[in-house]
Amino acid sequence: MKIKKLLLLLFISVLLTVLFLTGMLKRPDKWVQDQLFQRPSATSGIVTVIGIDEKALSELGAYNTWDRNIMASALEALSSDPDHAPAVVAIDTLYSGETDPEADERLARAAEKLGNVITATSASFGTRTEQKADGSYFINDRAVLEYEEPYPSLLSVTTNGHINAMYDVDGIMRHALLYIEPEEGVRVNSMAWETAALYSEKTGKTLIPPATDRNGAFFVSFTALPGGFYDGVSIADLIAGRVPGDYFDGRIVFIGPYAAGLQDAYFTPIDRAQQMYGVEFQANVVEALLAGAYKTEVPDLLQAAVLFILCLLVGYLLLFKLKLLPSSILSGALIILYLFLTVLLYKLGFLLHVLWIPVSLLVLYLFSIGLRYMVSVTEKRQITRTFERYVAPEIVREILKEGTENLKLGGKHCDIAVLFVDVRGFTTMSERLSPEEVVYILNQYLTMTSECIENNKGTLDKFVGDATMAFWGAPLPVDDGIYLAVKTALDIVNGAKALSAKLKEEIGEELNVGVGVHYGPAVVGNMGAQRHMDYTAIGDTVNTSARLEANAPGGCVYLSRVVVDALEGRIKATSLGDTVKLKGKAAGFEVLKLEELEVQEN
Repeated sequence: MKIKKLLLLLFISVLLTVLFLTGMLKRPDKWVQDQLFQRPSATSGIVTVIGIDEKALSELGAYNTWDRNIMASALEALSSDPDHAPAVVAIDTLYSGETDPEADERLARAAEKLGNVITATSASFGTRTEQKADGSYFINDRAVLEYEEPYPSLLSVTTNGHINAMYDVDGIMRHALLYIEPEEGVRVNSMAWETAALYSEKTGKTLIPPATDRNGAFFVSFTALPGGFYDGVSIADLIAGRVPGDYFDGRIVFIGPYAAGLQDAYFTPIDRAQQMYGVEFQANVVEALLAGAYKTEVPDLLQAAVLFILCLLVGYLLLFKLKLLPSSILSGALIILYLFLTVLLYKLGFLLHVLWIPVSLLVLYLFSIGLRYMVSVTEKRQITRTFERYVAPEIVREILKEGTENLKLGGKHCDIAVLFVDVRGFTTMSERLSPEEVVYILNQYLTMTSECIENNKGTLDKFVGDATMAFWGAPLPVDDGIYLAVKTALDIVNGAKALSAKLKEEIGEELNVGVGVHYGPAVVGNMGAQRHMDYTAIGDTVNTSARLEANAPGGCVYLSRVVVDALEGRIKATSLGDTVKLKGKAAGFEVLKLEELEVQEN
């Protein structure tokens, strides 16, 4: 059984590890990560957003009717007071291709005058077959199919950064692309990085880049909820001069779409119910870059290895070492401890899968409970099959209540009262009756003796021909077992008389039995071969009881002195002194004949 449990534990540990590695629970795991880790906090106050919002659309007209003079006017307003100019201005909208030469030139000159403007580039990704240097071909599923950048005059006077977004598998934007490579050997950094880098340069700080995956992406620790960087300042307010001149002094200013109809909004982990405008996503990324709040996503293979080892260790404790209550406490404590650890490590800069270990521990815990239940059911079934042949159903129920762990199978020493009963003259009767009649008599008699034993809470040991053996005190202790054994003997004698009258009337035969009862120590348990065993008792007490029965005349019950003394005040018995010699017993062993037993309620 232990080997089977170990193999099952190994299988479950491998299965859980493989399932998590292949993406099971990826979506709920991400959701729990969001709930635990992505919490709004106070912003630095460095970054602010100027919105191309509903107010601007109302005052300046539909966005698709705007020419580049509007953005030029906004930049001119920002540069109108050189002493209070913003540190960096990032325009989160694409100005590719030339349109109106006059408006194009005005925007380029305004950006040049401000001198700290970041403009947007954008790539379109897709799948394309490409050739390696060795001449072989491969499928590039992140090939840049198109790349757009500002028109030449604007491109030459601004810093460029891409504005490509990257969704996770569940449609939530948790990562930012630090760079893209529109062609081999060419790397274009993101607008957020270029913005943070320019601000750091102006303020004399060093900006350290985050570690990225093979696609150039890194995990973003968000600071603000949707609306957190937007103070209600519209581009229309800026152009109309309704914003204080020093409002943007030394700050990073993002200008970008801030209206639902402009279709530049994304679901983010910090608020999965409300979309965040792209310009605010950029602001969150800049905050993370400036703070150096980078999170290292611990490799899946390393987490899977830890998970596998932990499953084996905890599973071994749950299956082999701990009972139910300690198992429950251990499982619950480990789950809580791990969740606390994930939060602590996140603050230290490491991102773990939140659900891998808790779900695995829960599965192992439930598996251990299920296995305990199955083992318990199997043991109960075995106990029931074993003992229902020997004892009354209510005793079997009591055995099961006590629990199989308390029932020591295989032999134990205990004090028991032993009863033997036999039919007098059965061999002679068998010789003169037909086999059918012998079987009929035997079945009637054995049914009667077994009912008497069962009614008095005894354990029916065996039938040997016309003899019956029973005992009291095993497999469970029995209150007043000696009395019950003697009462059973008396019931059998009376039952034999009634059965004898019936048989005499039916087939002209009489039935007489002799009974012996003794009390003392014995070895009780399952005995025999591995595949063929009986629950029985052995020892001198059993032999003595059998010798008492062998000497008892028909209709008599012979008792030992220890039995009579134990029932003093409730029994009348006549001592036969040393007139009855028991084989194997030294002289002086006293035999008594039962005369009367006080009847009491069971």
